[in-house]
Amino acid sequence: MDVHGTVAEGFEPVRDAFARNFTALGDRGAAVAVYRDGRKVADLWGGTKDVDGTEPWRRGTAQVVRSATKGVAAAVALLLHQRGELDLDAPVGEYWPEFKAHGKERVLVRHVLNHRAGLPVLDRPLTPGEALDPLRGPAAVAAQAPVWEPGTDHGYHALTYGWLLDELVRRVTGRGT
Repeated sequence: MDVHGTVAEGFEPVRDAFARNFTALGDRGAAVAVYRDGRKVADLWGGTKDVDGTEPWRRGTAQVVRSATKGVAAAVALLLHQRGELDLDAPVGEYWPEFKAHGKERVLVRHVLNHRAGLPVLDRPLTPGEALDPLRGPAAVAAQAPVWEPGTDHGYHALTYGWLLDELVRRVTGRGT
């Protein structure tokens, strides 16, 4: 497998680890850029970008990145907690009264942060246009019942986490994440 790009002196193990993703772990195509102290120390790409494995991955090949901002959004909520503005053990409805509907009055802020709120999906998926509306997603989550009893189980809230945290932050600060 050809790996293209550059690594700064001393960062050759990054290239080796990247190459191992193809030779030992079965990756088909990928890219990575690593910065240290504001300086790019690795810029690598390799493999193929299509399902058939015929189109090479090139510098600048577009890539879908999922869930990369969930940690940052959680950090915003935790900073508000550290400042005494958001109680992790408070019900979400204390900050967002409309959220209490349909058995969610016992959902705690910490349940949202740790994917235990019981709201991993929407009952009715939103259209792309609706999903981009910063008010529609939170309203849809607030209007539905949890899939399980909040706090009793875990399920990755891939589609709802951003709306949940954004609305909590908005209710506490007047600004979204």
